[in-house]
Amino acid sequence: QVQLVESGGGLVQAGGSLRLSCAASGRTFSNYAMGWFHQAPGKEREFVAAISSSGGFTYYADSVKGRFTISRDNAKNTGYLQMNSLKPEDTAVYYCAADPRGARTVADNRLNRALEVWGQGTLVTVSS
Repeated sequence: QVQLVESGGGLVQAGGSLRLSCAASGRTFSNYAMGWFHQAPGKEREFVAAISSSGGFTYYADSVKGRFTISRDNAKNTGYLQMNSLKPEDTAVYYCAADPRGARTVADNRLNRALEVWGQGTLVTVSS
């Protein structure tokens, strides 16, 4: 099984950028689609972006399209979320997740509460 550890969170001013990383341990990371989610204080966890196991397909929440980019490097067992033009409403704990059922499953809000593997999260704070 895959284990996930996020890093790269921090404090940034509105309009700035951050890149989150999701390091996977376990030899089967390349068989898993992965995704990013965020949870703001007092709110439910929400889907942000997903990427297929090969990296060929990506999906984004409407709120981040054009600002965030998901990618992965299977040789390094690592996934990334490049966040540009950050807004105060992007402030949240960001989680990565992985599942062998594919990126559509990761992106599907009817299914993604039960993804196979979750990281512990990294906090992103965007100041105005």
